[in-house]
Amino acid sequence: MNQPKTFLIINPFGIGDVLFTTPLVANVRRVYPQAFIGYLANRRSLPVVESNPKIDRVYVYERDEFKADLIRRWIGLFQELRHRRFDVSFDFSLNSSFGFLSMACGIKRRVGYDYRGRGYFLTDKVLLQGYESRHVVKYYLDLLTKVGGHPQEHSLELFIDQKHRQWAKDWVKTQGIDLNKKIIAVVPGGGASWGRDAAQKRWPMEQYAALADKIIAKSKAAIILMGDHKEKSLSQELARQCSYPVYDAVGSTSLLQMAALFQLCHLVIVNDGGPLHVAVAGGIKTVSIFGPVDPVVYGPYPIAEHVVIQKGLACQPCYRQFRKAACEHLGCLNHLSVDEVFHRIERLL
Repeated sequence: MNQPKTFLIINPFGIGDVLFTTPLVANVRRVYPQAFIGYLANRRSLPVVESNPKIDRVYVYERDEFKADLIRRWIGLFQELRHRRFDVSFDFSLNSSFGFLSMACGIKRRVGYDYRGRGYFLTDKVLLQGYESRHVVKYYLDLLTKVGGHPQEHSLELFIDQKHRQWAKDWVKTQGIDLNKKIIAVVPGGGASWGRDAAQKRWPMEQYAALADKIIAKSKAAIILMGDHKEKSLSQELARQCSYPVYDAVGSTSLLQMAALFQLCHLVIVNDGGPLHVAVAGGIKTVSIFGPVDPVVYGPYPIAEHVVIQKGLACQPCYRQFRKAACEHLGCLNHLSVDEVFHRIERLL
């Protein structure tokens, strides 16, 4: 096969998962500096890929929009992709529909995972039952070797421009926060990719409120609550339960504005989910709380400079091969005490 000149990366999942592909993007750009790189992503993840200068074109797949107008949307996407004449696709969807789309668009080299027999439209496939024992980033980089690449870049990447950095500084100023003071971000929500089960990734809000009080009493830090607009009621209740004032930016930021605010922080305390990986990609030290999910597989990457906190129950992790075991107590999160968490982060304050 001649050296490929055009690549399509397909990842219709959440923000964290898309960030996990950024080392692969960086490696493709390094190995094939003149190549055209396209990326297919959902709307929630668009800021991650649209801001990445290593990606030339972004294509949108939003499941609800396609359901509402199935035929026209698929035909439009097919025409866009076929017109570009991609040589290689890296398909992370685990879904045969995207493999078929790549084949129909004339992409000769279709690289991805054969999960539960769904990889039959792929030309280069890796059998997969689930991500286990090593980080998803490493699994993703394995696919590069299928087209002769040898991965060297491994860090997550998120590009934040001066406009968003200035917005963050202005926001902090309008709140009366002294930039010379230690600022700590707390993200009590997250886990949006789990939909209605997102709460099963979250340390209890009451615990976060008590932790915030301990942090302020110890360090006099300014605490900024951050998260999605859907989590506004959560942050309001957390602020109400705090004995000290906190600053609430939940629902007030775009993804890149939140990332820019993170970069003004000394530390980000967060649940397992997209905001964790936004902070990691932005080069910010994090403390992340993990319950059902294995941080070896889905945690901060690379883990250096980051603190991961788990209760350490024998049943952890119970999320394996994309399935979570039934659990009535969620003790891995509900029984993790404020003192246990504070003890792990006290030296960082």
